[in-house]
Amino acid sequence: MRMKKVLCFGEILLRLQAVGNSFFEKDRNQLQVFPGGSEANVASGLAQMGTSTAYCSAFPDNLLSTEIQEQLQMLGVDTSKSLSFGDRIGSYILLSANGLSKGEVIYDRRYSSFSQLTLEDIHFDQLFEGIDWFHWTALSPALNENVAELIEPILKEAKKRDITISVDLNYRSKLWQYGQEPIEIMPDLVAYCDVVMGNIWAANKMLGTYVDPTLDRQTSSVDYFEAAKQSAAEIFSLFPSVQHVANTFRFIDNPQHNLFYGTYHNRSEDTLSTIYETHEVIDRIGSGDAFMAGLIHALITDATPQQVVDIATGAGYQKLFVAGDFGNGKY
Repeated sequence: MRMKKVLCFGEILLRLQAVGNSFFEKDRNQLQVFPGGSEANVASGLAQMGTSTAYCSAFPDNLLSTEIQEQLQMLGVDTSKSLSFGDRIGSYILLSANGLSKGEVIYDRRYSSFSQLTLEDIHFDQLFEGIDWFHWTALSPALNENVAELIEPILKEAKKRDITISVDLNYRSKLWQYGQEPIEIMPDLVAYCDVVMGNIWAANKMLGTYVDPTLDRQTSSVDYFEAAKQSAAEIFSLFPSVQHVANTFRFIDNPQHNLFYGTYHNRSEDTLSTIYETHEVIDRIGSGDAFMAGLIHALITDATPQQVVDIATGAGYQKLFVAGDFGNGKY
């Protein structure tokens, strides 16, 4: 039997970050650069877990694009579906090392190659050839109206071809700056999806599901599990195509602390993961993407519900100890 293949579709990014606590820290003035972007992070994680994976983004025709694709290929990702288009790769600037403090993130994504894609640039037969699963994130329609309009025809075509569709409800307050709120865009797109991952707050913001405003850092995992079950039940009710919902719960008390667990829900079962806690974090960026990779990998390999949530959460937790956006595929 042919192994099922996942296609991750989204914007490739460069992550620029200070080595110390500031871009201009005295006597250092050093910068680290990592390739990344949510969908590329998921693709790298899936490939390292042994799932057949392809990645599609838009790359300008230059050596930097070649090097990024070669790095993905070394991790096992098929980049042949990516497009040569436009003039620049988008980036984000992290004003603290590895996201270990509340340092500000500054996006530089306007006029990137991906942000200027149109439907005429997408050839469905080439895009979907050999693909069984299509993964996208809410970061794409958050970029601009142009990309928001691009996503629905792609999802519609994937659905027509009986391809499983997953979405990560990534919410970034500094995106969605073109005059529309996520609640105006996301429900119509999620209606095509089979798998929804995010957290109860993102679901509230993007899909309109209920979240108790009194929930906070002191709320127990038992109570959060109940809130997640309620949120998932609403999603199942609102979106008949959705068969799987997963949530991450991540709490941070100081730069080296992370409390991490997850929930998984299908239409008959609700499961809570192992609860992880660490005081030795290397890099927080991409932990949610690693969770997403673990979720897809577990579902595509027919894991049990408890295995699904434990594999996903384990992958997200393991990413905390890997520098850069890409994880190592461990769970």
